[in-house]
Amino acid sequence: MNEPYTTIRRQIIKLLSGEGAHVSFDEVVKGLPPALRGAKPAGQPHTPWRLIEHMRIAQWDILEFSRNPRHQSPKWPDGYWPAGDAPSRPTDWNTSFRQFRADLKAMQKLVADPKTDLFAPIPHGQGQTILREAVLLIDHNSYHLGHLVMLRRMLGAWKDR
Repeated sequence: MNEPYTTIRRQIIKLLSGEGAHVSFDEVVKGLPPALRGAKPAGQPHTPWRLIEHMRIAQWDILEFSRNPRHQSPKWPDGYWPAGDAPSRPTDWNTSFRQFRADLKAMQKLVADPKTDLFAPIPHGQGQTILREAVLLIDHNSYHLGHLVMLRRMLGAWKDR
């Protein structure tokens, strides 16, 4: 394979995983006490749960748009946010993480596949490319991971590393 394309693929995969200048998803969510998952600091619009679920839903949507011509995105904005401030069931927390990680790996696999033309317009899109969708996902995840770190600091549940 052409070396510049291999390098681009490696860099995108690395950024998707949270390596580099940002903390990873796993680092941000690790050890958050159950009592704080639905906590909303004063003056803040979101809880950790709402941000994590929003990230999961948006990531799933970006992945499915990238690979499935029949995919229908959720209705904006309500379809991209959970209904409640906290998980409905204790198992929802871990289920959300498993799905987030699985979809992230699927996007990394799509980017890594030499048959994926990162620069070709997605046939069912409006000019978007797989590269654009991967960069959008990197940007969206890092943006909200920053929010989560801020919320954890406000909740007294974050130690700078």
